[in-house]
Amino acid sequence: MDVQAATAVCRDAFAELASPACLHDPYPFMRWLREHDPVHRSASGLFLLSRHADILWALKATGDAFRGPAPGELARYFPRAAASLSLNLLASTLAMKNPPAHTRLRRLISRDFTMRQIDDLRPSIARIVAARLDGMAPALERGEAVDLHREFALALPMLVFAELFGMPQDDMFGLAAGIGAILEGLSPHASDPQLAAADAASARVKAYFGGLIQRKRTDPRFDIVSMLVGAHDDDADTLSDAELISMLWGMLLGGFATTAATIDHAVLAMLAYPQQRHWLQGGAVGVKAFVEEVLRCDAPAMFSSIPRIAQRDIELGGVVIPKNADVRVLIASGNRDPDAFADPDRFDPARFYGTSPGMSTDGQIMLSFGHGIHFCLGAQLARVQLAESLPRIQARFPTLALAGQPTREPSAFLRTFRALPVRLHAQVS
Repeated sequence: MDVQAATAVCRDAFAELASPACLHDPYPFMRWLREHDPVHRSASGLFLLSRHADILWALKATGDAFRGPAPGELARYFPRAAASLSLNLLASTLAMKNPPAHTRLRRLISRDFTMRQIDDLRPSIARIVAARLDGMAPALERGEAVDLHREFALALPMLVFAELFGMPQDDMFGLAAGIGAILEGLSPHASDPQLAAADAASARVKAYFGGLIQRKRTDPRFDIVSMLVGAHDDDADTLSDAELISMLWGMLLGGFATTAATIDHAVLAMLAYPQQRHWLQGGAVGVKAFVEEVLRCDAPAMFSSIPRIAQRDIELGGVVIPKNADVRVLIASGNRDPDAFADPDRFDPARFYGTSPGMSTDGQIMLSFGHGIHFCLGAQLARVQLAESLPRIQARFPTLALAGQPTREPSAFLRTFRALPVRLHAQVS
């Protein structure tokens, strides 16, 4: 791809990101944006920030310089929202809320969805990982190809969410079947049929979670839904059923496909850079470094899907972003910005060795989970799944190799997969 020629005048970065060339490899175009049009205004009027420093500033300034759409503005930023269940559910999620509503909801959710509870899930996650690898082993040991995406990367977060929510595994597999349709329908460029398919899937998810909430209210167990619907003697404030459904819907959408994609990217990194596998054999600190570098190199969400509305005229990089403009951030580009990460296209877990999660050794922030008031609530859950998976894959299948080219979903927003065929030992043709 001749990026310079193709983007000499880029009218719409979102359209370019959806092009076949960018779906295959978006990073040359992102480099062009950072160097030539870092505060990009698309044909639709949306602004897109691509430099690490600008993205980090915008994320930190959300709640101050930027806000989410007010309820009365929904039709302006989502013209089809009046007739769309999916868009209305999106509008009611925590990520769309502004303080003080955001502060209240985040406090109520964080009260029960704690780091300790997620760490308490580690034995269950390790058990699920071992069972999925056991299931793959016979075919691999017979020399057959296995689709690691379907058999492991997709299955693990589904089963972990079933455990977290306290619901039968088959029910979760049924709900998860519609997640792809919902995500496609929420794209800014979704067609009316795609949005209709998303709404049908969202209706099934909403109805299921409504019933689950009622069951947990009458028969609580040791799961996050039971805790969220339960009373707290020291806190009279509670989440309404509508707030709970929106939160569970958002958690499912935000944590399922992205975690599966990161597992896929992590396995591809293991196969592409065998000299870096030692990080997965040296204890928790090394595993953490490998995981963070995977998240930096291949952010599963390319850009922010939630509108951030400028509260005043903002000058950035010589461009004036007018008040009330819709601003998005190109997360994957910020993670590959050489001004933040030296030699950014090189896979190097040493950048994150011995540091706090998301922080490089020279103090730079990895952006894949966001930053500021909308930092991803599920970041620790995703990290635990990766940390429990990768060393076990490496130990169980040390000669794992690709059995064919991975197939990606044709999505400009989520860099996800349809298939990742693997086998043991490289085949010599």
